[in-house]
Amino acid sequence: MTNPVLVEVVRSGFVESVHRGALVITAPDGSVRFSAGDIERPVYPRSSNKPLQAVGMLRAGLTIGDEELALGCGSHNGEPGHVEGALAMLSRAGLTEDALACPPAFPLHEPSMLAVASAGKRRAAMNCSGKHAAMLMTCAQLGWPTKDYEAEIHPLQKVVQAAVADLTSETIETVGVDGCGAPLFAFSLTGLARSFGRLVTAMGGPERRVADAVRAHPWQVAGTGREDTVLMRNVEGLLSKGGAEGVHAFALPDGTALALKIDDGAARARIPLLLATLRHLGIDPGEEAGALAREAVLGGGKPVGELRVAEGLYG
Repeated sequence: MTNPVLVEVVRSGFVESVHRGALVITAPDGSVRFSAGDIERPVYPRSSNKPLQAVGMLRAGLTIGDEELALGCGSHNGEPGHVEGALAMLSRAGLTEDALACPPAFPLHEPSMLAVASAGKRRAAMNCSGKHAAMLMTCAQLGWPTKDYEAEIHPLQKVVQAAVADLTSETIETVGVDGCGAPLFAFSLTGLARSFGRLVTAMGGPERRVADAVRAHPWQVAGTGREDTVLMRNVEGLLSKGGAEGVHAFALPDGTALALKIDDGAARARIPLLLATLRHLGIDPGEEAGALAREAVLGGGKPVGELRVAEGLYG
């Protein structure tokens, strides 16, 4: 099926571009409450699956603090606190930055990047370094090899895959390689939304521990000015995690959850949809979050348009 237009890019009153995609809202019991587009076709969830991967590590026996656990679920800015946190996790595992399999990168946070530009890229500044540090901690604590921990056949990745399959209630038939080098499991948007709902409604255990850690430490998950951090700080009890290629998922405290995927992978289309969905569900995302959607369409350096949710999406 051809997915519908979800977001329009308007310049000077003219629709210049459109972003198609799929979106699903699941109820607390996991049933589909609303959908647009193909919500059953497997997609790569990219970094939206990090909370699910973290559940797998905890189920395997990882011992970790809540702030570190949030960083392990994050796609961070590479700000000094993020880098220091990842390095501290490695140090406690008896490892150094060289053990990280994620590629070297500059920080995503521009002031942090400018501050360290002359020193060049480093692995700990890569946005997935927290997840990789948590993976290495898991291996060190359980006596698994730390070499090639990112390989699909490694025992760590086997338990992570099993957790993802369990949380999504889907069979993982396609395994790829994420941008950070770790295995990436394909499943449906419906499975992604339901899994987020399961995390926030769990009465305890690894699922609830992940949800609570992420919500308690939203800066570790993304960083200054980033959508996940801003949304979780402004919407009480929200669990939110974005991913590359236009993927995002969130869950409200009652288990109502959203998952979306933009067909062309455009990150800019996510924020209008996230805010519109929250409002559709009766949640005010707040002024700070609302400002994220007002990234102007510029002409001559001045605002001349907007990104807007396609008319009629939510009636």
